Amino acid sequence: MTREEILNGLVEILENTPQVDSKKLKSITEDTDFITDLEAPSTELINIIAKAENKFDVEFDDDDIDDLGSSVKGTIDLIEEALNKA
Repeated sequence: MTREEILNGLVEILENTPQVDSKKLKSITEDTDFITDLEAPSTELINIIAKAENKFDVEFDDDDIDDLGSSVKGTIDLIEEALNKA
């Protein structure tokens, strides 16, 4: 799976996240930050990560999630790493 496919999957998740302004998803890139750029509440990040686990059929280590931060790039890296382990 390419990074672009992962990004598109994240956009699908975010489109169904009411706290995220869907208009802002048109310009999402790996440099986008969930909190500052998409204005997602920090409390919503755990739900986004959980939905990503389901969508990509992966499981993240708790330590990796704790260290994740709020960047789209970091989330793609985490998904990519989990997919490569599978």
